[in-house]
Amino acid sequence: MSSTNRFTDSDIEIKKVYTKNNLPADIENELPGKFPYTRGVQPDMYRGKLWTMRQYAGFSTAEESNKRYHYLLSQGVMGLSVAFDLPTQIGYDSDHALAEGEVGKVGVAIDSIEDIEILFAGIELEKVSTSMTINATGFILLAFYVALAKKQGADLKKIAGTIQNDILKEYVARGTYIYPPKPSMRIITDIFEWCSKELPMWNTISISGYHIREAGSTALQEIAFTLSNGKAYVKAALDKGLDINVFGKRLSFFFNAHNNLFEEIAKFRAARKMWSKIMKDLGATDEKAMMLRFHTQTGGATLTAQQPHNNICRVTVQTLAAVLGGTQSLHTNGYDEALSLPTEEAARIALRTQQIVAFESGVADTVDPLAGSYFVESLTSEIEQKAWQLIEQIDAMGGSVSAIEEGFMQNEIAKSAYDYQCKIENNEKIIVGVNKFTIDKEQAVPAFKIDDNIRQIQAQKLQALRSKRDNAKAASCIAAIEEAAKNNTNLMPLVIEAVENYCTLGEIADCLRKVFGEFK
Repeated sequence: MSSTNRFTDSDIEIKKVYTKNNLPADIENELPGKFPYTRGVQPDMYRGKLWTMRQYAGFSTAEESNKRYHYLLSQGVMGLSVAFDLPTQIGYDSDHALAEGEVGKVGVAIDSIEDIEILFAGIELEKVSTSMTINATGFILLAFYVALAKKQGADLKKIAGTIQNDILKEYVARGTYIYPPKPSMRIITDIFEWCSKELPMWNTISISGYHIREAGSTALQEIAFTLSNGKAYVKAALDKGLDINVFGKRLSFFFNAHNNLFEEIAKFRAARKMWSKIMKDLGATDEKAMMLRFHTQTGGATLTAQQPHNNICRVTVQTLAAVLGGTQSLHTNGYDEALSLPTEEAARIALRTQQIVAFESGVADTVDPLAGSYFVESLTSEIEQKAWQLIEQIDAMGGSVSAIEEGFMQNEIAKSAYDYQCKIENNEKIIVGVNKFTIDKEQAVPAFKIDDNIRQIQAQKLQALRSKRDNAKAASCIAAIEEAAKNNTNLMPLVIEAVENYCTLGEIADCLRKVFGEFK
């Protein structure tokens, strides 16, 4: 790398020096809490309320995950974030043949309302906000959660949280889809419609750039593709006759934070500005419906198995990027996550990283501390311009759904991932401990192990549930869901009734497989 040419990870050239001549013309009057929200969605940001410190956790059985949640809450976590295993994510009960080898591995196994009751035992849903990373079966997990809240006697108007529920990025980057795009979009708009009346504080979708970035996109592609997907969800809701000023307030976003500090900060600022303009153009008039509120997770793909303790430094840089970029909520990764699920010690250090940034660094003391920086403002503007160009390309194809069906986003991400890997292999991009500053003998880090008997435990629970429930009532609930799917009735009330009558996740997902088919 010569001293004359430097680039961000999105290949934006970085000048040696920035002056006021590089500042965009429109920034002087921008204020936090005011359109276009470049400087933040709240006028006082973290002076009024810190971001929610949310640690993502879930593994093994509901009992084991519940113990981790109580531990995290005791350590100062402000909100829970649930990871589900692959069978739960793609709509198979734990005793299904295709679930073998995957039960409880990358998240917690949830088959029925009984599992949800155990997962949140001793936790009042009215007093905690819960984020659930679930997409294809998001509507079923939301139904479980609502059914449990009702059992607890909670006021549904006070239940706060988020389901990820972003199926478009599954087709682009992650692969845990079940149904084709059109019926999947219909399920999402059913959730928007039902929640706007019954669960007003619930974020009905978390439009996710995180997995797009994990798949190898640049920061620039992450916001362009994510905002484009967001636009598709808004248009689908408008086509259903929903009010943008109502559902628009409950849309949230989920972004990644990588190591290129200033590019990441500029990315978050540009995304807020762009989304406010998108929503305004689509007809939003309520200020809150134009605000981009987002959760951040530090970059899983940036963690190295080599010298894993170095990841603590990486996560700290990424935490600063998210906070200086104005996040509403944050999960910090454990240093050992390139090797296994995080141990309790790694999860604690990850949380302490957020707490040290919040209470010791001073970055939360003033709003948008990097506003007016010649470099950051110039980079924010450049990222915005280049991201608009990508969105215009997608619009010309007919929007996100068409661009996904044509493979445009997938191909762009694959090219970026390939280019980045080539730079590492050619030593153009230095990864400390991987292609420079390596050591001969790695120190062993204790890995978190999952018991292989979990599938058997879950299968026994399912057998007991099916033998004691009213099977005739369960069958009639499933038949009602099938009928509603065919005649375009909102599915949410019927799915809630089904889970209350002990129908399983797999039974509900299979019933809709019959009607909608599966996406291949």
